[in-house]
Amino acid sequence: KPILLQGHERSITQIKYNREGDLLFTVAKDPIVNVWYSVNGERLGTYNGHTGAVWCVDADWDTRHVLTGSADNSCRLWDCETGKQLALVKTSSAVRTCGFDFGGNIIMFSTDKQMGYQCFVSFFDLRDPSQIENNEPYMKIPCSDSKITSAVWGPLGEFIIAGHESGELNQFSAKSGEQLSNIKEHTKQINDIQTSRDMTMFITASKDNTAKLFDCTTLEHLKTFRTERPVNSAALSPIFDHVVLGGGQEAMDVTTTSTRIGKFEARFFHLAFEEEFGRVKGHFGPINSVAFHPDGK
Repeated sequence: KPILLQGHERSITQIKYNREGDLLFTVAKDPIVNVWYSVNGERLGTYNGHTGAVWCVDADWDTRHVLTGSADNSCRLWDCETGKQLALVKTSSAVRTCGFDFGGNIIMFSTDKQMGYQCFVSFFDLRDPSQIENNEPYMKIPCSDSKITSAVWGPLGEFIIAGHESGELNQFSAKSGEQLSNIKEHTKQINDIQTSRDMTMFITASKDNTAKLFDCTTLEHLKTFRTERPVNSAALSPIFDHVVLGGGQEAMDVTTTSTRIGKFEARFFHLAFEEEFGRVKGHFGPINSVAFHPDGK
């Protein structure tokens, strides 16, 4: 029987397990950041402080710190255990995506292109407290053409992989900030990027009704999973050759269709054969974020 977690008043923006999988972090278009015990769905607590929709959440390798990015123009670092706010980085526009590198020492986040401000990716080294205090990232990469909608760290924290509103994908070096490679396989906005367990591959979910699998280092396009609706999120199973896609039509069109044809199922595809082998029903609206438990169950 599935466990239903009710801790948000508005639509979910991202869900994420920590590395061990004992905790589940959820953020939504309300200011609440929740953490749950994944085994029974009991809510462990909240991280309070944001004043706007929270777009992204990440936990570091040993689950000591939690990072959240919000539309209140801030990125915040929390003590996972106590819920205390450790750091607040103010930005000039909404923080769309954030993440810890593999060691948990360096954080990156990207901001939206809005209100006359450009889209930036900022990198902070948490070992140097002055960077946070002075709000001076050690590196800030401008993205003038098309804003970043999703970004993840590549293997070994050497670069980040960023997906753009235009459907482009590129790699930015975390040391020099230069663009290492750039490809455009999607025709529309990339909604979500998630890596495989061993960080060799990643999957993108796009508004162009497809999810695609790529090689992390070369950005070589390996597989395509096609649906008839925009894909909001895609995840790779850590133990099977399975991909799960979540999506559905645009949220604003939801009320005009019957629930049966709303296509709100989670859809399972075979990684190698690109064919769908299962669906799970249950939602009344589009799925915004999917994640596999680290044990793959």
